[in-house]
Amino acid sequence: MQMTVPKLRVARPTDDLSALKAFYVDGLGLEVLFEFTDHDGFDGLMVGDPQSFYHFEFTKKSGHAAGRAPTKDNLLVLYLPEKHEWEDAIQRMRDAGYTPVGAFNPYWDRLGCTFEDPDGYRVVLQNASWD
Repeated sequence: MQMTVPKLRVARPTDDLSALKAFYVDGLGLEVLFEFTDHDGFDGLMVGDPQSFYHFEFTKKSGHAAGRAPTKDNLLVLYLPEKHEWEDAIQRMRDAGYTPVGAFNPYWDRLGCTFEDPDGYRVVLQNASWD
């Protein structure tokens, strides 16, 4: 019997949905999969690639402060093994106004480029394959 590949949703709160939308859509090139307003007091944004088995959900609750990332080592790592795709992704981030930051763990600087989102969470664009 073959196991079904599960879909993964990474969800977290934010204080600024529009700033995250710019970072993840305009910068990283992900697509808006769904947006909602006032669902039990929450507004939200889901981004990803419709063909992938993952997506990211960001929510904002009126009157609740989500705050910033607890450390500089809270990471999302996106593996881009093709050199030209990796370089294009970095250039798209730069063109959208985002500047790379040094990784907290120097391992990620060897084959990667790290960007910090508006909430202080970091995304590593890694020029390597996962396996």
